[in-house]
Amino acid sequence: MNQHPADAGVDSALETLPTQYTPADVEGPLYERWVERGYFTADDKSEKPPYTIVIPPPNVTGSLHLGHAFEHTIIDSLTRRKRMQGYEVLWQPGMDHAGIATQNVVERELAKEGKSRHDLGRDAFVERVWQWKAESGGQISGQMRRLGDGVDWSRERFTMDEGLSQAVQTIFKRLYDDELIYRAERIINWCPRCLTAISDIEVEYQEDEGELVSIRYGEGENSIVVATTRAETMLGDTAVAVHPDDERYKHMVGTEIELPLTGRRIPIVADAHVDPEFGTGAVKVTPAHDPNDFEIGQRHDLPAITVLDEHGVITAHGPFLGLDRFEARSAIVAALRADSRIVAEKRPYVHSVGHCSRCKTTIEPRLSMQWWVKVAPLAKAAGDAVRDGSVQIHPKEMESRYFAWVDNLHDWCISRQLWWGHRIPVWYGPNGEIVCVGPDEEPPTGEGWRQDTDVLDTWFSSGLWPFSTLGWPGQTPSLEKFFPTSVLVTGYDILFFWVARMMMFGLYAMDGTPPFHTIALHGMVRDQFGKKMSKSFGNAVNPLDWMDAYGADALRFTLARGANPGTDVPIGEDWVQGSRNFCNKIWNATRFALMNGATVEGPLPAAEQLSAADRWILSRLNTTVAEVDALYDDYQFAKLTDALFHFAWDEVFDWYVELTKSTLAEGGPAAEVTRRVLGEVLDVTLRLLHPITPFVTETLWTTLTGGESVVIAEWPADSGFRDSAAEKEIELLQQVITEVRRFRSDQGLKPGQRVAARLTLEGTSLVAHEGALRSLARLTPAEEGFHATATLPIAGATVELDLSGAIDVEAERKRLSKDLAAAEKELAQAGAKLGNEAFVAKAAPAAVDKIRGRLAKATEDIERLTAQLEALPKG
Repeated sequence: MNQHPADAGVDSALETLPTQYTPADVEGPLYERWVERGYFTADDKSEKPPYTIVIPPPNVTGSLHLGHAFEHTIIDSLTRRKRMQGYEVLWQPGMDHAGIATQNVVERELAKEGKSRHDLGRDAFVERVWQWKAESGGQISGQMRRLGDGVDWSRERFTMDEGLSQAVQTIFKRLYDDELIYRAERIINWCPRCLTAISDIEVEYQEDEGELVSIRYGEGENSIVVATTRAETMLGDTAVAVHPDDERYKHMVGTEIELPLTGRRIPIVADAHVDPEFGTGAVKVTPAHDPNDFEIGQRHDLPAITVLDEHGVITAHGPFLGLDRFEARSAIVAALRADSRIVAEKRPYVHSVGHCSRCKTTIEPRLSMQWWVKVAPLAKAAGDAVRDGSVQIHPKEMESRYFAWVDNLHDWCISRQLWWGHRIPVWYGPNGEIVCVGPDEEPPTGEGWRQDTDVLDTWFSSGLWPFSTLGWPGQTPSLEKFFPTSVLVTGYDILFFWVARMMMFGLYAMDGTPPFHTIALHGMVRDQFGKKMSKSFGNAVNPLDWMDAYGADALRFTLARGANPGTDVPIGEDWVQGSRNFCNKIWNATRFALMNGATVEGPLPAAEQLSAADRWILSRLNTTVAEVDALYDDYQFAKLTDALFHFAWDEVFDWYVELTKSTLAEGGPAAEVTRRVLGEVLDVTLRLLHPITPFVTETLWTTLTGGESVVIAEWPADSGFRDSAAEKEIELLQQVITEVRRFRSDQGLKPGQRVAARLTLEGTSLVAHEGALRSLARLTPAEEGFHATATLPIAGATVELDLSGAIDVEAERKRLSKDLAAAEKELAQAGAKLGNEAFVAKAAPAAVDKIRGRLAKATEDIERLTAQLEALPKG
């Protein structure tokens, strides 16, 4: 290679770039440098326009899983781009105290010592949880650094810290004073193991094997049959319900019937909730142990008899007293069978059963005195904000799911029977007084006064996250600068639970201002076969393992490339390997450019100084910039990542770099121009790639440009330069080279094997590219003794090849003839099936489509193989 004066810094630059990219040597030190230099620190006083995203706070008990890595990759890419675009960016980090999950972790630690939380007492137990949090909690913070998250660590918040606790107490007091928080006895999800009410999101449903028993209530003509999977709850039945229009039971409505095993008589009521088409059309009503039955009980003024205690043990007096619910179920069915009350039994009966997501215990619907949020006015505001366009949901088709939820919300149970969490700020007096205390008020004292023992649902405090983290209820500079937040990036699975609560609380607390302008919903990460990742399935992946093996950039690029809005993301290890190869390709191409003097110094040469290849790549570069910008604004990560991949790998590295090699080798003014264009293309390409692959691009960009950091570099802008003529010219060149390469491959030639060829290019734009065509297609000039054995007419040009001695013609003819015979046989078989009217009429559409696909492929194979045979040298 000829050394050029402009390349004075090339050798020193290359010394900083090893021949091979090793992510482990680069990522850790780079991230710490970014943090130390304050690139991610947001300034309240900045005059730049704000761009704010809050992190969906991970549980303090958690660790980084692929779902986190996926979501964080999307958010980090958005914030890095906006920072480069000149915005004052705040990516707000923090963690959730995760009430029930954290309490369970610490209780398990105590159990190892032979103790329970009750042995310590409330205050000592809470202190123990804080100690655990300080020592073991929050390992996810270190993992976020591994991934490259550009968060403002100086603002890290915790949902139990002092400022957020004040926010929780403030909004509780306001809602209470506005009569939007109340205390009432209702049916809740109860975990007999955790001994607390739990939210809907903490209930996991799975198909369990149980039994469905049909029981006859009453005697003779005055009997009625009901079916249940929870026979133990019959001890608490206070009615049987039928549909008002069901002729079978009209004569019985208003009468009473004997409840087996109890001696009690219960009424038969008419209620429109009952489906007359399901089962016998009659249902047992247990208001204390079923949410639907509770509503029926309210409408008909039925008593609610609790027959199971908080541990799931029978409390009803009689032979079943003290039995566990599942023991009681078997015993009661046996007793009913002995009394000839069992009409039918179905076992096993597979049905959906709720389980506690933390301990996997079967949930028990239970009547309980709890604190509730009256959601109707709050939910209406949350729905209206999306309907009037104040908040955009992306993708838009998710709006219907959002409306289906907020338009039908039931009042929200916010109390939990735990010790870890925000304690409910309500005090009870000795004479029945109830006092709600705000953050600036002193709680009542004196004999007989006590604070409510419950804590608030974790979602209550996380619902305040977009503004409590900025200092609300104070009017802080951060709140003024960064609220409302710009976009919420989160999974569609918590659209109903977290997103809806933030909308309700944000609009209420911030005088009608929604907490974010856009809700960008993504799907779940699944394995390469589309199956949910789970330890029990054996397909769960620790993202740290993949980052250790392939680098954070490779994992991020893979995740982003699968991120279609609102849809699930399949991922497999071989895809991460492919992304690692892409990072290596970027590395090697940049090293090549530096070795050949690529530069970013000075203005770009004028268009008339540029070669067709230079004008083509600059035109494609600007088109890519515009395309990537539009896709970012539409949150189309899969499409923008794919566009960047194909532009960088296919157009820049595989074509432009190859097309420049001869020019750079020859030197002179043309090489000077190409060096500058190559530097420009790599500069812009690395900046475009940076938000998704921050580490490798930082290393390469700073080496190429000498700039301080690509983190604070300017985001590329579309200059408007387009050259359709150059694009057509290079596309024609690519077409000819690709066809020659395909023919060579079909003939079994090795990629590096050179073949003599005569080119007829007159009348096309290829005349000026003969050297590149021959170089990239491995074609040598036709010299004396040249014998054209194959002729390829391509796009107005003609390529004649001399394959004499290059291949074993007879062996190749036999191979192709064998393949052709197989393709013709396949064509005949597929054609015969499609010609059979009976088959086409009876077969499934998918089966017919499969045969049509076989027919099309066989036809294509025959055309290809025939052409290859005809192109073989005749002898």
